[in-house]
Amino acid sequence: MRGRLRWVLIFWMFVVSAIAYLDRVNISIAGPTIAREFHLDNVQLGWIFSAFVLGYALFQAPGGWIADRIGARATLMIGVIWWGVFTSLITLLPPALSGVLALLVATRFCLGMGEAVVYPASNCVVAQWIPSSERGVANGFIFCGVGFGAGITPPLITYVMANYGWRWSFWVSAVLGLMAGGVWYFVARNTPRQHPWITEAEANYIESGLPEPEVQSVESKLSWKAILTNPHVLAVTFSYFCYGYAAYIFFSWFFIYLKDVRGLDLKASAYFTMLPFLAMAVCSPLGGWISDRLTKTRGKFVGRCVLAAVAIGFCAIFIALGTQVESARIASVALAGGAGALYISQSSFWSISADIGGKSAGAVSGFMNMGGQLGGTLTASLTPLIAKHYGWTASFLAAAALCAAGSLAWLLVHPEGKRS
Repeated sequence: MRGRLRWVLIFWMFVVSAIAYLDRVNISIAGPTIAREFHLDNVQLGWIFSAFVLGYALFQAPGGWIADRIGARATLMIGVIWWGVFTSLITLLPPALSGVLALLVATRFCLGMGEAVVYPASNCVVAQWIPSSERGVANGFIFCGVGFGAGITPPLITYVMANYGWRWSFWVSAVLGLMAGGVWYFVARNTPRQHPWITEAEANYIESGLPEPEVQSVESKLSWKAILTNPHVLAVTFSYFCYGYAAYIFFSWFFIYLKDVRGLDLKASAYFTMLPFLAMAVCSPLGGWISDRLTKTRGKFVGRCVLAAVAIGFCAIFIALGTQVESARIASVALAGGAGALYISQSSFWSISADIGGKSAGAVSGFMNMGGQLGGTLTASLTPLIAKHYGWTASFLAAAALCAAGSLAWLLVHPEGKRS
């Protein structure tokens, strides 16, 4: 009987993914309290938000390179220890310390460096453990952790802050990460044949479903020149830049937008902030399932590329509509629809990068994710600046415009990265 060990690893990647987003979104909830304690304005708070995403972006490709060489198992364990340390370190900085803003920025930058390994390493797991026909569902479930982790963050962090203070919310996040990393190291192996629990039937099934050798380029790992000059990789990376710009409005500023701009109280803001993340949690695996179904019946171009283009296009529409609604609650629902549509496309990015990368899936997906996180870096700092000079509606419309551009970029992508 064929086993299901591969799905145990995918489930634990979901858990690690959820905790990673708990670690990064907690500061958007604690942000106003931290800003008051450290005497920061919104623009300075934006620098702190951007510092994390910049560190996360710049170390995507190196993180993927490391995962390709030492394996996802050790890479993720090192990563969770690193981010546990730097999640906690921010709580030790006294507000009266000279140069505290620079230290806050540096601490968040280093946290971003540590978290940068998560998704390139997860794509190594997918490339080694998941047959091509199941990669949409696998990636969808992994990235369901993004919505789940970010979704539980507002009520959890609000509760911990109200009862124990904002510092405890960061300590809880760090401990959960270390626990998840320990379990991961126990249950994971880099390849199916290395795992003592694998059945012969499951190992054969996995190996028979991996991409063909000419797609994997088995003779060697892809060079950086081959990755950086591949037009399909560049198109996917540009689209992920646009994707990241839109996504980080929700991760960085949505709670503050509902509270300070739309006028919701703290409790209502916390609960309505959950909506986009719950939409992400539902739509990420749904998008993966749809992608795999379409891929089987209509081919990879429709199942991966056309689906992603349509989904990101609908995100642009929902975000634009959300800015035109007077009711804060209805606007939250419309914007949540945009977040959900965005995450229907999520598995396409990672499935395509795994197919193009093959044995270099970590490096290819790391480069792609660097583009996405640079988009997030830009929105974390640019959103309050646009809002300051042109209003919050303009901030969200900028994200909608980039989504439209990212949608069109998918139509230039060959599903396996071929140049012809």
